[in-house]
Amino acid sequence: MHFDAFDRYHETESFIHRLDPRVKVAVTVAFILSNALLPDGAWIAFGLSWLLLLCANAFSRLGIGFTFKRSFVALPFALVAITVLFSVSGQPLASFRFLLWDFTITDIGLLRFASILVRSWLSVQMAILLVATARFPDIIHALEHLRVPSILTTIIAFLYRYLFVLGDEVFRLMRARESRSAALAATAPGMRSGRSAVWQARVAGHMAGQLFLRSYERSDRVYNAMLSRGYRGHLETINPHELRRRDYMTAALALMTILLLQVIGRL
Repeated sequence: MHFDAFDRYHETESFIHRLDPRVKVAVTVAFILSNALLPDGAWIAFGLSWLLLLCANAFSRLGIGFTFKRSFVALPFALVAITVLFSVSGQPLASFRFLLWDFTITDIGLLRFASILVRSWLSVQMAILLVATARFPDIIHALEHLRVPSILTTIIAFLYRYLFVLGDEVFRLMRARESRSAALAATAPGMRSGRSAVWQARVAGHMAGQLFLRSYERSDRVYNAMLSRGYRGHLETINPHELRRRDYMTAALALMTILLLQVIGRL
Protein backbone atom coordinates (compact mmCIF):
# COMPACT_ATOMS: atom_id res chain seq x y z
CA MET A 1 0.00 0.00 0.00
CA HIS A 2 1.58 3.24 -1.19
CA PHE A 3 -1.40 5.57 -1.31
CA ASP A 4 -1.99 7.21 2.07
CA ALA A 5 -3.15 10.74 1.23
CA PHE A 6 -6.28 10.29 3.37
CA ASP A 7 -4.55 8.90 6.45
CA ARG A 8 -3.88 11.98 8.60
CA TYR A 9 -3.77 10.54 12.11
CA HIS A 10 -0.71 11.68 14.09
CA GLU A 11 0.62 9.33 16.77
CA THR A 12 1.23 11.61 19.75
CA GLU A 13 0.63 11.30 23.48
CA SER A 14 -1.53 14.25 24.49
CA PHE A 15 -4.66 15.21 26.39
CA ILE A 16 -6.68 15.54 23.18
CA HIS A 17 -5.52 12.15 21.90
CA ARG A 18 -6.58 10.46 25.15
CA LEU A 19 -10.14 11.83 25.01
CA ASP A 20 -12.94 9.49 24.07
CA PRO A 21 -13.67 9.82 20.32
CA ARG A 22 -17.36 10.47 21.09
CA VAL A 23 -16.37 13.64 22.90
CA LYS A 24 -14.16 14.79 20.03
CA VAL A 25 -16.81 14.11 17.41
CA ALA A 26 -19.59 15.79 19.43
CA VAL A 27 -17.48 18.89 20.16
CA THR A 28 -16.38 19.12 16.52
CA VAL A 29 -19.95 18.96 15.24
CA ALA A 30 -21.11 21.49 17.84
CA PHE A 31 -18.25 23.85 16.93
CA ILE A 32 -19.04 23.68 13.20
CA LEU A 33 -22.76 24.22 13.81
CA SER A 34 -21.97 27.12 16.12
CA ASN A 35 -19.90 28.83 13.42
CA ALA A 36 -22.69 28.28 10.88
CA LEU A 37 -25.27 29.84 13.22
CA LEU A 38 -23.24 32.91 14.16
CA PRO A 39 -24.54 36.08 12.51
CA ASP A 40 -22.59 37.75 9.73
CA GLY A 41 -19.88 40.06 11.00
CA ALA A 42 -19.60 38.51 14.48
CA TRP A 43 -15.86 39.13 14.42
CA ILE A 44 -15.36 38.95 18.18
CA ALA A 45 -17.04 35.54 18.33
CA PHE A 46 -15.04 34.36 15.29
CA GLY A 47 -11.83 35.53 16.93
CA LEU A 48 -12.67 33.73 20.17
CA SER A 49 -13.51 30.60 18.17
CA TRP A 50 -10.07 30.73 16.62
CA LEU A 51 -8.53 31.22 20.06
CA LEU A 52 -10.37 28.09 21.20
CA LEU A 53 -8.87 26.24 18.22
CA LEU A 54 -5.38 27.43 19.08
CA CYS A 55 -5.82 26.15 22.63
CA ALA A 56 -6.97 22.78 21.30
CA ASN A 57 -3.89 22.68 19.06
CA ALA A 58 -1.68 23.37 22.06
CA PHE A 59 -3.34 20.59 24.11
CA SER A 60 -2.88 18.16 21.21
CA ARG A 61 0.91 18.76 21.19
CA LEU A 62 0.86 18.98 17.41
CA GLY A 63 1.94 22.60 17.40
CA ILE A 64 -0.13 25.71 17.95
CA GLY A 65 -0.24 26.39 14.21
CA PHE A 66 -0.86 22.79 13.11
CA THR A 67 -4.37 23.31 11.73
CA PHE A 68 -3.65 26.88 10.60
CA LYS A 69 -0.97 25.78 8.13
CA ARG A 70 -3.20 23.07 6.65
CA SER A 71 -6.50 24.92 6.45
CA PHE A 72 -5.82 27.22 3.49
CA VAL A 73 -6.06 24.33 1.03
CA ALA A 74 -9.85 24.34 1.59
CA LEU A 75 -10.40 28.08 1.17
CA PRO A 76 -10.62 27.96 -2.66
CA PHE A 77 -13.72 25.75 -2.30
CA ALA A 78 -15.39 28.54 -0.31
CA LEU A 79 -15.02 30.84 -3.33
CA VAL A 80 -18.19 29.28 -4.76
CA ALA A 81 -19.98 31.76 -2.49
CA ILE A 82 -18.48 34.71 -4.38
CA THR A 83 -21.85 35.41 -5.99
CA VAL A 84 -23.15 36.85 -2.70
CA LEU A 85 -20.93 39.87 -3.38
CA PHE A 86 -23.31 40.89 -6.16
CA SER A 87 -26.62 39.19 -5.29
CA VAL A 88 -27.25 40.74 -1.87
CA SER A 89 -28.75 44.21 -1.79
CA GLY A 90 -27.02 46.98 0.11
CA GLN A 91 -24.94 50.10 -0.32
CA PRO A 92 -22.82 49.85 -3.50
CA LEU A 93 -19.07 49.81 -2.93
CA ALA A 94 -17.69 49.12 -6.40
CA SER A 95 -18.95 48.34 -9.88
CA PHE A 96 -17.38 46.73 -12.91
CA ARG A 97 -18.40 45.25 -16.25
CA PHE A 98 -17.62 41.71 -17.36
CA LEU A 99 -18.49 40.89 -20.97
CA LEU A 100 -22.16 41.97 -21.31
CA TRP A 101 -23.02 42.11 -17.61
CA ASP A 102 -22.62 44.81 -14.98
CA PHE A 103 -21.75 43.78 -11.42
CA THR A 104 -22.01 45.85 -8.25
CA ILE A 105 -20.35 44.84 -4.97
CA THR A 106 -22.45 45.84 -1.96
CA ASP A 107 -21.42 46.31 1.65
CA ILE A 108 -23.83 43.63 2.90
CA GLY A 109 -22.63 41.23 0.21
CA LEU A 110 -18.98 41.82 1.13
CA LEU A 111 -19.77 41.30 4.83
CA ARG A 112 -21.59 38.03 4.12
CA PHE A 113 -18.86 36.75 1.81
CA ALA A 114 -16.13 37.49 4.37
CA SER A 115 -18.18 35.80 7.09
CA ILE A 116 -18.64 32.69 4.92
CA LEU A 117 -14.89 32.52 4.32
CA VAL A 118 -14.14 32.80 8.05
CA ARG A 119 -16.78 30.20 8.95
CA SER A 120 -15.39 27.76 6.38
CA TRP A 121 -11.81 28.39 7.50
CA LEU A 122 -12.59 27.76 11.19
CA SER A 123 -14.71 24.68 10.47
CA VAL A 124 -12.00 23.13 8.30
CA GLN A 125 -9.44 23.68 11.04
CA MET A 126 -11.58 21.86 13.60
CA ALA A 127 -12.18 18.98 11.18
CA ILE A 128 -8.42 18.73 10.54
CA LEU A 129 -7.78 18.56 14.28
CA LEU A 130 -10.36 15.79 14.66
CA VAL A 131 -8.86 13.51 12.00
CA ALA A 132 -5.35 14.24 13.30
CA THR A 133 -6.15 13.18 16.87
CA ALA A 134 -8.63 10.32 16.33
CA ARG A 135 -8.23 7.20 14.21
CA PHE A 136 -10.82 6.81 11.52
CA PRO A 137 -12.28 3.51 12.89
CA ASP A 138 -12.72 5.23 16.25
CA ILE A 139 -14.54 8.11 14.57
CA ILE A 140 -16.87 5.63 12.87
CA HIS A 141 -17.60 3.88 16.17
CA ALA A 142 -18.15 7.22 17.85
CA LEU A 143 -20.76 8.04 15.20
CA GLU A 144 -22.42 4.69 15.88
CA HIS A 145 -22.50 5.42 19.62
CA LEU A 146 -24.05 8.80 18.84
CA ARG A 147 -26.89 7.01 17.03
CA VAL A 148 -25.96 7.93 13.47
CA PRO A 149 -27.78 5.45 11.16
CA SER A 150 -25.64 2.35 10.70
CA ILE A 151 -26.09 2.35 6.92
CA LEU A 152 -24.38 5.76 6.75
CA THR A 153 -21.49 4.78 9.02
CA THR A 154 -20.96 1.55 7.06
CA ILE A 155 -20.89 3.37 3.73
CA ILE A 156 -18.44 5.96 5.08
CA ALA A 157 -16.21 3.26 6.55
CA PHE A 158 -16.01 1.28 3.31
CA LEU A 159 -15.52 4.44 1.27
CA TYR A 160 -12.57 5.43 3.43
CA ARG A 161 -10.98 1.99 3.53
CA TYR A 162 -11.11 1.32 -0.19
CA LEU A 163 -10.07 4.76 -1.35
CA PHE A 164 -6.56 3.53 -0.58
CA VAL A 165 -7.07 0.41 -2.69
CA LEU A 166 -8.48 2.44 -5.58
CA GLY A 167 -5.60 4.90 -5.29
CA ASP A 168 -3.05 2.12 -5.61
CA GLU A 169 -4.98 0.69 -8.56
CA VAL A 170 -4.86 4.07 -10.30
CA PHE A 171 -1.10 4.28 -9.73
CA ARG A 172 -0.63 0.83 -11.29
CA LEU A 173 -2.68 1.84 -14.33
CA MET A 174 -0.64 5.02 -14.69
CA ARG A 175 2.63 3.08 -14.52
CA ALA A 176 1.33 0.73 -17.20
CA ARG A 177 0.44 3.70 -19.39
CA GLU A 178 3.86 5.28 -18.93
CA SER A 179 5.62 2.01 -19.79
CA ARG A 180 3.71 1.84 -23.07
CA SER A 181 4.13 5.48 -24.13
CA ALA A 182 7.95 5.73 -24.30
CA ALA A 183 9.64 7.10 -27.41
CA LEU A 184 10.73 4.64 -30.07
CA ALA A 185 14.32 3.72 -30.63
CA ALA A 186 16.83 6.22 -31.99
CA THR A 187 16.75 4.45 -35.38
CA ALA A 188 13.40 6.10 -36.01
CA PRO A 189 13.94 9.75 -35.06
CA GLY A 190 10.84 11.85 -34.62
CA MET A 191 8.52 8.86 -34.28
CA ARG A 192 6.67 8.21 -31.06
CA SER A 193 4.51 5.34 -29.90
CA GLY A 194 1.61 7.59 -28.95
CA ARG A 195 1.72 10.84 -26.98
CA SER A 196 -0.80 12.95 -28.87
CA ALA A 197 -3.83 14.44 -27.14
CA VAL A 198 -6.12 12.03 -28.96
CA TRP A 199 -4.03 9.04 -27.85
CA GLN A 200 -3.94 10.25 -24.25
CA ALA A 201 -7.70 10.82 -24.21
CA ARG A 202 -8.30 7.32 -25.58
CA VAL A 203 -5.99 5.76 -23.01
CA ALA A 204 -7.63 7.77 -20.20
CA GLY A 205 -11.00 6.40 -21.25
CA HIS A 206 -9.66 2.86 -21.25
CA MET A 207 -8.12 3.45 -17.80
CA ALA A 208 -11.44 4.65 -16.40
CA GLY A 209 -13.18 1.57 -17.77
CA GLN A 210 -10.51 -0.75 -16.42
CA LEU A 211 -10.69 0.93 -13.00
CA PHE A 212 -14.47 0.45 -12.89
CA LEU A 213 -14.25 -3.23 -13.86
CA ARG A 214 -11.42 -3.97 -11.42
CA SER A 215 -13.25 -2.13 -8.62
CA TYR A 216 -16.47 -4.03 -9.28
CA GLU A 217 -14.74 -7.41 -9.33
CA ARG A 218 -12.67 -6.64 -6.25
CA SER A 219 -15.71 -5.44 -4.30
CA ASP A 220 -17.40 -8.79 -4.94
CA ARG A 221 -14.32 -10.70 -3.75
CA VAL A 222 -13.96 -8.49 -0.67
CA TYR A 223 -17.61 -8.91 0.28
CA ASN A 224 -17.45 -12.69 -0.01
CA ALA A 225 -14.24 -12.74 2.03
CA MET A 226 -15.89 -10.62 4.75
CA LEU A 227 -18.93 -12.89 4.87
CA SER A 228 -16.68 -15.92 5.28
CA ARG A 229 -15.04 -14.18 8.26
CA GLY A 230 -18.29 -13.46 10.06
CA TYR A 231 -19.22 -9.99 8.83
CA ARG A 232 -22.80 -9.10 9.80
CA GLY A 233 -22.98 -5.43 8.90
CA HIS A 234 -21.01 -4.08 11.86
CA LEU A 235 -17.32 -3.17 11.95
CA GLU A 236 -15.62 -4.29 15.16
CA THR A 237 -12.86 -2.44 16.99
CA ILE A 238 -10.21 -3.47 19.50
CA ASN A 239 -10.28 -0.04 21.19
CA PRO A 240 -12.90 0.02 23.96
CA HIS A 241 -14.79 3.30 24.29
CA GLU A 242 -15.28 4.20 27.93
CA LEU A 243 -16.31 7.66 29.03
CA ARG A 244 -14.26 8.79 32.02
CA ARG A 245 -14.57 11.77 34.30
CA ARG A 246 -12.18 13.86 32.20
CA ASP A 247 -14.31 13.13 29.12
CA TYR A 248 -17.48 14.38 30.79
CA MET A 249 -15.76 17.46 32.16
CA THR A 250 -14.08 18.29 28.85
CA ALA A 251 -17.32 17.87 26.91
CA ALA A 252 -19.25 20.03 29.36
CA LEU A 253 -16.59 22.77 29.34
CA ALA A 254 -16.29 22.76 25.55
CA LEU A 255 -20.06 22.86 24.96
CA MET A 256 -20.48 25.67 27.52
CA THR A 257 -17.73 27.64 25.77
CA ILE A 258 -19.39 27.12 22.39
CA LEU A 259 -22.72 28.27 23.86
CA LEU A 260 -20.99 31.34 25.27
CA LEU A 261 -19.63 32.10 21.79
CA GLN A 262 -23.20 32.12 20.50
CA VAL A 263 -24.20 34.60 23.19
CA ILE A 264 -21.22 36.86 22.46
CA GLY A 265 -21.89 36.71 18.73
CA ARG A 266 -25.40 38.09 19.22
CA LEU A 267 -24.50 40.97 21.53
